Amino acid sequence: MTRQPSKSMAALWMSGWLSLMLIIAVAGRETLRELNVFQVMELRSLIGFAMLYPLVHAAGGFAAMATARPLPHLARNVVHYSAQLGWFFALTLIPIGQVVAIEFTMPIWIVMLAAIFLGERLSVWKLTAVALGLLGVVVIVRPTTGAIDPGQLIALGAALGFAVTITLVKSLTRTETTLTIIFWMLVIQSALGFFPALYVWQWPSTYAWIWIVVIAFCGTFSHYCMARALSYADATVVVPMDFLRVPLSATAGWLIYGERLDIYTVLGAVLILTGNLLNLRAVRPATAARAES
Repeated sequence: MTRQPSKSMAALWMSGWLSLMLIIAVAGRETLRELNVFQVMELRSLIGFAMLYPLVHAAGGFAAMATARPLPHLARNVVHYSAQLGWFFALTLIPIGQVVAIEFTMPIWIVMLAAIFLGERLSVWKLTAVALGLLGVVVIVRPTTGAIDPGQLIALGAALGFAVTITLVKSLTRTETTLTIIFWMLVIQSALGFFPALYVWQWPSTYAWIWIVVIAFCGTFSHYCMARALSYADATVVVPMDFLRVPLSATAGWLIYGERLDIYTVLGAVLILTGNLLNLRAVRPATAARAES
């Protein structure tokens, strides 16, 4: 459902997303010490559904969750499920700060996807943003060294998947409530992961259960915050608000796990974030022009 545009409300909801995503990165690292990523994803969806049900009931029950757009919901969640699997798996292979730095290529991929599939014009600012983002990835991954970490490639694939997801969520917010979007996310992703999770199932320890509940809460309501933010502003405005997660995630990785980022990751992150800022600059004139017409 379309709401009155409000950058302040979008920023408020994005602060919730930011906080919950920082927590889920640590919770994911801790849980995956013991459990397979498929099992973690399945428990996240099932417990998240139980947490969401009171809101569904208050909104009118399952009948109120009916949708006339099942295919966009399915497409969004197949892509998101795959990207989320990759993101969790990358957390076990490379430092948290590096995972998040690579994840921030997402807005760059959104620009490229919009140009390829939606026919949007690539301005000089947008082309520069794309070039800086890609250069940042090259600096972090350093393919010329011959020692590319698989975790880096997995994180890059997850970022591309998240870009597709954000685009589809923005489309869904035009006709669907935030609650409906999250409801179908949990239903579809529970179905997608049921048999893989069953195949690798082992009973979690008490310690793992605590972190699983944290992941379920953060994973469910972080997306609620993101969907609400997207209902108040365009994706190209909302996503750059998440920039603060790069230094905060790196700080969390350093304080909790003693992870130190090398100069290449820091430089690459700076290039990626600079590209994102240029992309935001490129969007503002077009937004202002539409407001004046």
